[in-house]
Amino acid sequence: MAQKDKDNEPTSWLYFSVIKDDNGKPVRNAAVILHPVDAKGTQERGDLELKTDPDGKTNIDGIPYGTLRVQVLAHGFQTYGEDFDISKPKTEIAIKLKRPQGQFSIYDDHPKDSNTKPGASPADQQKPN
Repeated sequence: MAQKDKDNEPTSWLYFSVIKDDNGKPVRNAAVILHPVDAKGTQERGDLELKTDPDGKTNIDGIPYGTLRVQVLAHGFQTYGEDFDISKPKTEIAIKLKRPQGQFSIYDDHPKDSNTKPGASPADQQKPN
């Protein structure tokens, strides 16, 4: 069985730009985590973690072509995750982070809606009558 020659595989230089969704300002010190993904869509071992600079940017060279799962974590923002097909020598990826959304609670006061039934759970309220 022949072994793959990793030295001859094409690689890409990835450039990440992480900004706030609401105002377009950079997100500094965000963790950009790279997970290789195999042909079946299964996440492989060998994660890499990068940190963004004060301009919300980070980059890395030598990432092999193929599917790459990108996850971004930053304090005060929702976790971001998406798979990208890496197939060019230079790949630019812009990521917009959103602020957390409020959680629905049955204990909060909610405006009366014609579709809601008293005592119904939120799941029941979604069903048409």
